[in-house]
Amino acid sequence: GSGKSTTIRTLLGIIKKDGGTATIFGQDVWEDSLSIHERLSYVPGDISLWGNLTGGAIIDLFMKLHGKGSAQKKDELIQRFSLDPKKKAKNYSKGNRQKVGLIAALAVDSDLYLFDEPTSGLDPLMETIFQEEVEKLKEQGKSILLSSHILSEVERLADKVVIIREGTLDEEGTLDELRHLTRSTITIETEAENSHLAQLNGVHDFVQKGHLAQFAADNEAFDVILAEASKLGVKKFESIPPTLEDLFMRHYEG
Repeated sequence: GSGKSTTIRTLLGIIKKDGGTATIFGQDVWEDSLSIHERLSYVPGDISLWGNLTGGAIIDLFMKLHGKGSAQKKDELIQRFSLDPKKKAKNYSKGNRQKVGLIAALAVDSDLYLFDEPTSGLDPLMETIFQEEVEKLKEQGKSILLSSHILSEVERLADKVVIIREGTLDEEGTLDELRHLTRSTITIETEAENSHLAQLNGVHDFVQKGHLAQFAADNEAFDVILAEASKLGVKKFESIPPTLEDLFMRHYEG
């Protein structure tokens, strides 16, 4: 309900925008949709296929429509995703229907790949294979727009993250840039007693066991924390940056 799929469908020219501008490759997504589509691959989260066609026939059809397919790459992907291409689509599970779409998209040479919840219905092994294929595209310099609720997937693949909330862009930036907006988890062990660190501005959820303490810290408080900790004889200092899930939940709960 945040607007991710609507945004992608607007970029594809499936839905007409009611305001503003939307362009891909410098072209209007509505007026120039045909020429744009010649240069992109798209996989939605819930794929509908022609029930009486085999998976292999559907993949071949999509590749011919695109015009820049590789039969060798197709065969490699069928093997990697463990798809039976001779089975009719009406007999496929949701996960196998998803594999057909992914193989068809990944087997062609596009300038832009749009993935909208692409691993929906896939098991963890197949999710990993998809992620490896996307990393190959990145190495080739391809552009990729990935919409996903699997935040670990986004964290692994994305160079830039956009958080959308109720149709509005809430935050955007690299993962490192977004991490500055929230707290890191600090674990510290000192020779001297350290409970007074809990009173510092920017320190939260302080838990202490002997001279070992763990707490959340605002990033702007790091210098003060380090200065105070250095007076106590530091034996251990560990800082764990927030995950994308931490960032996401703080924005949505805030």
